[in-house]
Amino acid sequence: MKKTLPIIIAVLGFALLSLAQSPSSTAATAAQDSTAIRPFTVPIVPQAALDDLRRRIAATRWPEKETVADDSQGVQLATMKALAAYWGKTYDWRKCEAKLKALPNFITTIDGLDIHFIHVRSKNPNALPVIITHGWPGSIVEQLKIIDPLTNPTAHGGKAEDAFDVVIPSIPGYGFSGKPTTTGWDPQHIARAWIVLMKRLGYTKFVAQGGDWGAVITDQMGVQAPPELIGIHTNMPGVIPVDVDKAAQSGAPAPLGLSADEKLAYERLQFVYQKGIAYGYQMGLRPQTLYGIADSPVGLAAYFLDHDARSYEMIARVFDGKTEGLTRDDVLDNITITWLTNTALSGARLYWENKLAFFSVKGVSIPVAVSVFPDELYPTPRSWAERAYPKLIYYNKLPKGGHFAAWEQPELLVGELRAAFKTLR
Repeated sequence: MKKTLPIIIAVLGFALLSLAQSPSSTAATAAQDSTAIRPFTVPIVPQAALDDLRRRIAATRWPEKETVADDSQGVQLATMKALAAYWGKTYDWRKCEAKLKALPNFITTIDGLDIHFIHVRSKNPNALPVIITHGWPGSIVEQLKIIDPLTNPTAHGGKAEDAFDVVIPSIPGYGFSGKPTTTGWDPQHIARAWIVLMKRLGYTKFVAQGGDWGAVITDQMGVQAPPELIGIHTNMPGVIPVDVDKAAQSGAPAPLGLSADEKLAYERLQFVYQKGIAYGYQMGLRPQTLYGIADSPVGLAAYFLDHDARSYEMIARVFDGKTEGLTRDDVLDNITITWLTNTALSGARLYWENKLAFFSVKGVSIPVAVSVFPDELYPTPRSWAERAYPKLIYYNKLPKGGHFAAWEQPELLVGELRAAFKTLR
C-alpha cells in the first residue's frame, strides 16, 4: 500500500487538474448566460502530479542509440537523455505556472465547448485588438513573450500608437480549453469560434495573427471575412500553388519556369513532405493510437521535438548547452503543460479533423501581411504571396528565426506586427 499511495495521489492530482478545465467544472455557472466571459484561475498543479512526472521520467526505458551519426533516424538519444536529465531533476514547472497565473485568464462557452483565453488590454484606449493563435506542438506558452511588448510598446522600444489589445486562446483540445467530445472542431470551426469570441469581447474592429495551425486558422478567418476583421498577419503563409503542392508531394522535380526563390521554396517543401511531416500523417489518420505519448513524458517530449528539421536542430543545440532563441525551460514549459493537462491526444485530433491542404492557397480576400523567417518550413517567395493574397499589404524577409516565431524571436515578431498593421489602424 505504501508503494501505491504516491501513484494514487498523483492520479487524483491529474483528475483534479482535468476537472479544473472540463465543462463540468463550470456547473456552478450553468444558470448563467452561456455566452458569459468568466474569469479562469490557472490551477495549481498538485505536487503529487509533479512528483509522478519526475518518477516517470526516471523510469524511462531507453532504446539503443541510433545507428547513424546524424538525426536522419529521428530525435537522437543524446538529446533526449540530456532533456530527461534536466526535466527530471532541475526543471521547475512552478515558474511557468506563476507566469500564467499572473495574466488575466478567462473562459467562455462557444458551441458547447469551453474556450480558454488570455486577454490583456493595453492602457492605450486606441489599441488595436489582435487575436493570436498558437500551433502544434504548442500552446499559449508560445506567445507569452510577446504580450507585454504588444500591449505596452513604450516600455519595449515602440511608440504609444503601436499598442495592441491581445487575445490568446487555447485551441480546442489544447491546454486549458475544453476537449471536444464530438467531431467537427476543424480549422474552419475554430475560425468561426474566434470571430464569435472577439465580437463577444465587444470588439467591432480587430486583426488576427498565427503560425502553424494558427496560420491555417487565421487564413480561414480571412476566408470567412467578417466585417469586423480588417486584416491578418501570418508567418506560415498558405501560398503554395495547387500544381506545385501536388508535385512536391509526389517527389517530382521542380516544375519548369520557377524563379530562384520559388525553386528554393519548392525544394524545402518537398523535403518537408518526404522527410519531415510523418507526425502529421500519423495524427491525421490514427490519432487515437498514440497512447504512448499520453503515457510516457519522454515519449511525448521526443514526439514534440521532431516537428521540423531546423527547429529540432536548434532545440538539440539548446540541450547541448548552446545559447539559442529558446531555452531549456521554454521547451519544457510547452511540453509540460501538455503533459499536465493530458492533451496530447485531444490536440492530435485536430490533424484528423482537418481536410484542408496545410500550405496551399486558401482564398483569402481581406488585407494580409506576411513575414518570412528564414528557417520556416519553406521561405515564401513574394510572387506566391502576391498571387495567394490579392490584398497583400506587407511582405518582409527576416534575418533569423524559424517556425515558432513568437516563441523563438519575440522581438522580431513584435516589430513585424507593429509594421504590418500600421496602415490598418
